[in-house]
Amino acid sequence: QVQLVESGGGLVQAGGSLRLSCAASGRTFSAYGMGWFRQAPGKEREFVAAISWSGGSTYYADSVKGRFTSSRDNAKNTFYLQMNSLKPEDTAVYYCAATPLSGSVVHDYEYDYWGQGTQVTVSS
Repeated sequence: QVQLVESGGGLVQAGGSLRLSCAASGRTFSAYGMGWFRQAPGKEREFVAAISWSGGSTYYADSVKGRFTSSRDNAKNTFYLQMNSLKPEDTAVYYCAATPLSGSVVHDYEYDYWGQGTQVTVSS
């Protein structure tokens, strides 16, 4: 069982940075791949980033590549998304999710567990 709670969202000016955290409960955290998704009003939920269970592989959407970095600390049961050079189009509710699958997992329906989401608003 995995329970996820996101935090770190807020209001930031364009060009600024935020660091999102996803705290996970459960002894099996290290066995799950972790993903970040976001959803803006009126838009479909989209993939942002993912990291493998070992932390050795990361994946990013083209829209955030070079600006966002995902990482995980299995000892702390925490998954992070560092967001730099934020743009107004990054405004969305951000969700972390966990999947027992390995490899490149970029579809929301492949994830079994979800956090409640945290709002990120980037002002222009």
